[in-house]
Amino acid sequence: MEYIQLTSENIEKEHICCAISSNKDPQVIAKKEWLKERMREGLIFLKADIRGKCFIEYIPAEHAWVPIQADNYMHINCFWVSGSCKGHGYANDLLDRCIEDARQKGKTGITVISSAKKKSFLSDPQYLTHRGFQLADTAAPFYELLYLPFTPQAPIPVWKECAKAAKNDLKGFSIYYTNGCPFTAKYVPLLEQYAAENSIALTTIKIDSREKAQNVPFAWTNFALFYNGNYVTNEIPSEKKFIGIIEQIMMLWTEPLNP
Repeated sequence: MEYIQLTSENIEKEHICCAISSNKDPQVIAKKEWLKERMREGLIFLKADIRGKCFIEYIPAEHAWVPIQADNYMHINCFWVSGSCKGHGYANDLLDRCIEDARQKGKTGITVISSAKKKSFLSDPQYLTHRGFQLADTAAPFYELLYLPFTPQAPIPVWKECAKAAKNDLKGFSIYYTNGCPFTAKYVPLLEQYAAENSIALTTIKIDSREKAQNVPFAWTNFALFYNGNYVTNEIPSEKKFIGIIEQIMMLWTEPLNP
């Protein structure tokens, strides 16, 4: 299998795996612009030369858009091998290349965000444990910071304190998001429109800098949905799923959805 590293020279002609569509689509535009900016900070996006979700994206931890303390580590932003790509050893190939690159760059080890049980958008904890990753720290409601140290003396990475409780002080629904995931560019405007048309209290906060991302009140920055300060989900919902979340909350919680 051949592998392709995205660069500023080839990014416009190559697809980005998780959003295989026209370069005119908002999610593709937003993600590629975000990638190009991060490449100047050392981000690597490596994918298999096939049309599907088979890639790894990583960056020096000091430049990662996550609230962790992981001095001299490499951080995996996203690692996704799915569908017909599974069972061919591609995941091992991609992770091995990440490990070798991190070693060559003198890194202490690798970090990645996962969970005790497999969750959407998060790397598979069973596979990572099989490959030697260990639990470094936990954050509410289910996040685990895993790490692969290159030496026994490697310091253990941790979540920043701001991220551990997964709470905010906003009323109604609130959404935090980045362009690190292409689907936010598509679905966040749809959720904003639905909320406005149905008088649903919704505040959206776009995380548009590394500094903001490293100081948010939750662990996984690509997308976070809250209701009355309580964490709801990391999954990016369609309008239909958002309606289902609203209906579920109306059944469980007595506080009104409208301001």
